[in-house]
Amino acid sequence: MDNLDYGIIGNCRSAALISKTGSVDWCCLPEFDSPSVFGKLLDEEIGGSFEFLVDESYTTSQKYEPRTSILITTFTDGENSFEIHDFMPRYHKDDGTYVAPPEFVRYIKLITGEPKFKVLYNPRLEYAAGETKSYIKENFIASLTHEVKFDTVFLYTCFDKEAVLNGKEITLNEDGYFLLGYNEKIFLPTTAKAYLELEKTKVYWLNWSAKTPTYKKFNEEITRSALTLKLLSYDKTGAVLAAATTSLPETIGEVRNWDYRFCWIRDASMVIKVVSELGHKNIARRYLKFIIDLIPDKAEKLQIMYGINKEKKLTEETLEHLSGYKGSKPVRIGNAAYHQKQNDIYGILMDVIYEQMVKFSVDIENGEDLWSITKGIVWIVGNNWKEADKGIWEFRTEDRHFTFSKVLCWTALDRAIKVAEMLGKKHKIEKWKPLREEIWNDIYENAWNEEVGAYTQSYGSKHLDASVLLMESYGCVDASDERYKKTVKAIGKELSNDGLLYRYKNEDDFGLPSSSFTVCTFWYVNSLFKIGEHDEALKQFEKLLSYSNHLGLFSEDLDFKTKRLLGNFPQAYSHLALIECAVNFSKKESAEGIRESMRS
Repeated sequence: MDNLDYGIIGNCRSAALISKTGSVDWCCLPEFDSPSVFGKLLDEEIGGSFEFLVDESYTTSQKYEPRTSILITTFTDGENSFEIHDFMPRYHKDDGTYVAPPEFVRYIKLITGEPKFKVLYNPRLEYAAGETKSYIKENFIASLTHEVKFDTVFLYTCFDKEAVLNGKEITLNEDGYFLLGYNEKIFLPTTAKAYLELEKTKVYWLNWSAKTPTYKKFNEEITRSALTLKLLSYDKTGAVLAAATTSLPETIGEVRNWDYRFCWIRDASMVIKVVSELGHKNIARRYLKFIIDLIPDKAEKLQIMYGINKEKKLTEETLEHLSGYKGSKPVRIGNAAYHQKQNDIYGILMDVIYEQMVKFSVDIENGEDLWSITKGIVWIVGNNWKEADKGIWEFRTEDRHFTFSKVLCWTALDRAIKVAEMLGKKHKIEKWKPLREEIWNDIYENAWNEEVGAYTQSYGSKHLDASVLLMESYGCVDASDERYKKTVKAIGKELSNDGLLYRYKNEDDFGLPSSSFTVCTFWYVNSLFKIGEHDEALKQFEKLLSYSNHLGLFSEDLDFKTKRLLGNFPQAYSHLALIECAVNFSKKESAEGIRESMRS
């Protein structure tokens, strides 16, 4: 079965996807949202790739170096074998800053014998929109295009450049390397330098992973998911991407293909909350700075998403020359959803601000800025919470009064009041409490459908929606609340399909959804756990984990029947929800272990 059998490497500046046979099929340089250098993922004919070709006697296997983001692909025919260690350099300099150049290194490690391979090196710059020509120079292979706009990349290697460029057979007698960079190198790379970069990068990731607590259950899954979320963060500004790709379809052959290389305030805030709870504070500090920089005017409304360099205009266009993933057109860059109105983002952002102020105490850097943002959020929510919006799923047709949006408006007020309590702002607390109560009463009266026996997608609707499961996570209702328990069970009964959840089953702008949104199944597992259905939750969770790819990575969607990974990849939403579930199971196991030891 075709699947998204890719590993991701990166350095918090850009990323690349490498297939289980060692082919670089997606890479954008110099940054995550730059035009692709290799885009075979979106067009197998013209997209471009960087592959190692071996004869059919070889088999391949792939794994990550444990607790790092270094990907190892092994080629062996039994007698002759070698490994490719793929990574994007990232490590500390002596002054405490990071080295994170726009390049990746493929370190070739000889294991046994004298393996033979050919290289297919086929960069197609600028999304393969024009011809890319490669030239052998004294110290590197230069590839350039100037049809759409001028762009170049540089390949350095210890191997014979003519053999590399023309796909001639190479015999491996000792370790070697390839370095593909966006910039020409001032100091020439060597195999020894490439090995040192590999070791420095390994140390960086091992140190980063060491800050993540060790869990009794699902520890490997938590660590891999945390590393994946880190790879989707952009150091320069603090932005967090929804995914590393564009236009991977929710369903093969359909048109739900979107560019996810942007920072959604909702997704990013959820990621930051989870990752900072694992002990990674720097990523949270950078993100809060990103938010502060976006809001110069106290009354300015937040967009739902921004470019990773804080761009506010994300014009959507289609690349007609690309055939799309498995023929799924259109290929889109940019995202027209940026101008949508979604009232839930204020509550999700306010939740993160509150969590960070609790963690870092009130002397948090930028504390005064965050208090100003808090007051601004309350002002905006107070003026807008009664209005309809597009909702979490970004319906492109008419606005509605979505339950999730109302819940998050309540959350905005609740967390703002808690921040005011921390800061001793009594007059604000008394002013804001009645509004919080008004919103809660509105949800209680209008979101509940007696006939359905559940909180529904929107006011007056009979449709169920998985996002409503998060009412408990944000503290709007308690897990012991009978209405919530009934909602969880109704959603499980109505939206589950062979253990996977629909987001909703009512038709949207493109018809009926035909794949499962992976995060929704994680939310359902978490909700089952919260209402006390621990055994069922664990069974569903372990089943869901089995649908990841060979490296434990998840995309946005899963096909109901085949369990094939679909949608943009890897998906931040899926991995943050995986962590939440896994931590809950592990904490329960630890608590039970403590009780057991006290009894004995």
